Amino acid sequence: MLIFPLINDTSRKIIHIDMDAFFASVEERDNPALKGKSVIIGADPRLTGGRGVVSTCNYEARKFGVHSAMSSKEAYERCPQAIFISGNYEKYQAVSQQIRAIFKRYTDVIEPISIDEAYLDVTKNKLGMKSAVKIAKLIQHEIWTELHLTSSAGVSYNKFLAKIASDYEKPHGLTVILPEEAEAFLSQMDVAKFYGVGKKTVEKLHDMGVYIGADLLEIPEMTLIDLFGRFGFDLYRKARGISNSPVKVNRIRKSIGKERTYGKLLHNEDDIKKELTLLSQKVARSL
Repeated sequence: MLIFPLINDTSRKIIHIDMDAFFASVEERDNPALKGKSVIIGADPRLTGGRGVVSTCNYEARKFGVHSAMSSKEAYERCPQAIFISGNYEKYQAVSQQIRAIFKRYTDVIEPISIDEAYLDVTKNKLGMKSAVKIAKLIQHEIWTELHLTSSAGVSYNKFLAKIASDYEKPHGLTVILPEEAEAFLSQMDVAKFYGVGKKTVEKLHDMGVYIGADLLEIPEMTLIDLFGRFGFDLYRKARGISNSPVKVNRIRKSIGKERTYGKLLHNEDDIKKELTLLSQKVARSL
């Protein structure tokens, strides 16, 4: 296999913005009575016979170990005082568009990753500002003052590091990783927190005695390629803070889906067809 030279473009200015507990925060904003209470976005298991999963939750609920994709039943067992809200995706989508409008004041080079996070390339920006950190602070300030929502920001010279940075100090944090600091920053980080490194890969790395970035730096590139194939090439570079993936303005969305948890099981074919039609119409409106 050909080994390509390590080319590290450190000239770019990339920001990753991640909204803090987005769905739950929108609900708290719109209903002040929820402030200070544990809020879970998901089906209430007391109404669904224990079925349903957690879409997200606020930080109060997270203190009890509740997290996304957990069953609603387990979430209730961990946090019985929580307020369950089924959620309103259309409302969250509308707020997401308002956030996107704030981004566009600074750059059109925006890559949405999901409804509540995006990459921005501000190397060349609409205001001619040289400091990506100042732009990130302005964006956070405007999201707060205009929409009354908090966000976390990561600033670095590539998407991989910007994403790691935004996760580093949540909620409402701002972390900067400079080129000369990247390798040392990653050296102390658990490889499980490396963005793009999945559970199976982490388990394999642990089996090799690799737990933090410093351990990964010790593994030869060819060894990683032999063990992980093409991804080994990426692992070798991630450990060194190297990632030249561009911010993709026209990122192709691979799939669109809608779901609903029902309080009672649907047994009648006509009822099932009716609900499938409604869900299909919602998917169509998202296209």
